[in-house]
Amino acid sequence: MFNFSYQNATRIVFGKDQISELAHLVPKDKKVLLIYGGGSIKRNGVYQQVVNALASVSFVEFAGVEPNPAFETLMRATALVKEQGIEYILAVGGGSVIDGAKFVAAAAVFNGDPWDILAKGAKVTAAVPLGCVLTLPATGSESNGNSVVTRYETQQKLAFSSELVFPQFAILDPTVTYSLPPKQVANGMVDAFVHVMEQYLTYPVNAPVQDRFAEGLLQTLIEEGPKALAEPENYDVRANVMWAATMALNGLIGQGVPQDWATHMIGHEITALYGLDHAQTLAIVLPALMQQQRATKRTKLLQYGQRVWQLQHQDEERLIDEAISHTRQFFERMGVPTRLADYGIKADAVDKLVDKLVQHKMIKLGEHRDITPEVSRSILQRAV
Repeated sequence: MFNFSYQNATRIVFGKDQISELAHLVPKDKKVLLIYGGGSIKRNGVYQQVVNALASVSFVEFAGVEPNPAFETLMRATALVKEQGIEYILAVGGGSVIDGAKFVAAAAVFNGDPWDILAKGAKVTAAVPLGCVLTLPATGSESNGNSVVTRYETQQKLAFSSELVFPQFAILDPTVTYSLPPKQVANGMVDAFVHVMEQYLTYPVNAPVQDRFAEGLLQTLIEEGPKALAEPENYDVRANVMWAATMALNGLIGQGVPQDWATHMIGHEITALYGLDHAQTLAIVLPALMQQQRATKRTKLLQYGQRVWQLQHQDEERLIDEAISHTRQFFERMGVPTRLADYGIKADAVDKLVDKLVQHKMIKLGEHRDITPEVSRSILQRAV
C-alpha cells in the first residue's frame, strides 16, 4: 500500500426529512446564493423544503445550471456572487449543480481569468464556502473537492480539484430521488460504478481494505441498481444507492492505491464533441478499455471476476472475457447503451476524439501512464 494522507471535511446529514437541518447548517449571518438546475426541484417539492428551512437567511437565487455545467452559465453565476456580495453558496441538485457551485466558489475570488483554473491548472487559493443538498446520487461531488466544467464554445470539458471547495455539509435524503426519471437513475448508477472501477481495476498493492470496500460497493450497485428502476419508492433501495454513490468518490477507497481515470478522460471528449451524458460515455469506454488493457490489468480483472461476479472458470482468459461481458451487460440492463454506434456516432469520430485528447495533453493516461493516443485510438475503435 502506498503512503497517503486523508481527510474528508464534509459533514454528511443522511436520511428522511433532513433538509430541515439547513436551518442549523447554513450560517444566518451570511448572504447566501441558492444555486440549482432546470427547475425539477420546484416540481418535486425540494425547493419549497429548502426555502422553508432558509426562512431566517438572506439569499438570492441562480437557476439554470445544466447537466455537464457550462462555463458560460457559471460565469454569470460568478458575476452575481460578486455583484450581490455573496458570502456562502448552497447548491441544490445533482453532481452538475454541485460541480458548478464549486467552480463559482473558486472563480468568484480568483485573481485572474477563472478559465485558467480549468485550462492551466491555476492554483485555487481561496473559495466562497459552500454546502449542498443532493438530489441525484451519481458523482460523489457532494463530499469531494472535484469539479468538471464544459466550455461549449471551444468544445472543452475540463476538471479541477481543490480542498477549498469541499462542501462543508451535504444533506442526503433518499426520498427526494423517488421522482427521478429512470434515465437519470441509470446514469447515476453507471457513474458511481465506474468511479469505483477507476480506483479498483488497476494492479495489486496489498490493500485488502480498499479492495474489499470497492468490491462491496460494486456488488451493492449491481444488486440495488435494477431494484431502483423497478421500485422507485423503495426507501431502503434508494438509501443504499445514495450512500454507495457517495462512498464511491469521497476519497476513501482511493487512498494508498493506484488509480486509472482514463475512462473519464476519454469520456469527457465524447461529451464535449457529441453532447452525450457523462455516464453514457463511461458505459461506452470502460468495457472497451478493459479489453484493450486486459494484460496490464490481468490480476485485478481476475479478482474482479471472481469476487464481484462470482465467476469460477479454470480458463483465466474466459473468466476475463466474462467479467468484461458481465460489466457491459450490467450497463445495458440499466438502460445505458455501450457502443458509440448506439448513439449515432460513426467510426470517423475516433480520429476527432483522439485529436482532442492530444490537444488537452491527455497523452499518458492510466495507472501506468501507458495509454498513449494510439492506445486511446484502439480503445475507441473497440467502442464503435
